[in-house]
Amino acid sequence: MTQAAISTLEHVGIFIFAMSGALVAVRLGLDVFGIAVLALITGLGGGVARDVLIGDNPPVAFESWGYLLSALAAAAVVFTSSGRIGRRERPILVLDAIGLSLFCVTGAIIGVDAGLGVLPSSLLGLVTAVGGGIMRDVLSNRVPIIFEGDLYAVPALVGSVGAAVVATQEWPSFLFVVASGTCLAWRLAAMFRGWSAPRARGTI
Repeated sequence: MTQAAISTLEHVGIFIFAMSGALVAVRLGLDVFGIAVLALITGLGGGVARDVLIGDNPPVAFESWGYLLSALAAAAVVFTSSGRIGRRERPILVLDAIGLSLFCVTGAIIGVDAGLGVLPSSLLGLVTAVGGGIMRDVLSNRVPIIFEGDLYAVPALVGSVGAAVVATQEWPSFLFVVASGTCLAWRLAAMFRGWSAPRARGTI
């Protein structure tokens, strides 16, 4: 996949994830500054964590105004339309799933481009996919989705592994779409069908 294609997917992922963060802020009744902050953290957090882990400093999000503008544009869209969508849970979850499916792929590809193997690249894709959402949920005093038992990290990891293998083997680029689509389909199915990860039996 070309650098331009990766950058485009990153912008789309940032915009979508940032919308989910802004929607959470609206549900919490935060002001315009709070909406912008949660949008920025959700949209950029995973990518920043990824870049720090691979030693790409300063992170790309801090070098390119385009990434910041994508997140702020998402915040503006949510702020101006919050009366229609801001207090519904489903839009947040669907947008989060789409962002998850995009970032697990781009994170894994960037890992391979940085010279990492399949396993570390897959883990880097997972960090990219879930990092922003975890930061969003912690700041909004919610249990992060990744810890609630929903199938969230597993679909992202599967998508990351698929993308890392495709990038390592230099297989056709359309297979990245398959990896991303697998993550998205699995996550949406888990949401709407109530699938969850196994939990420990009993209580302590």
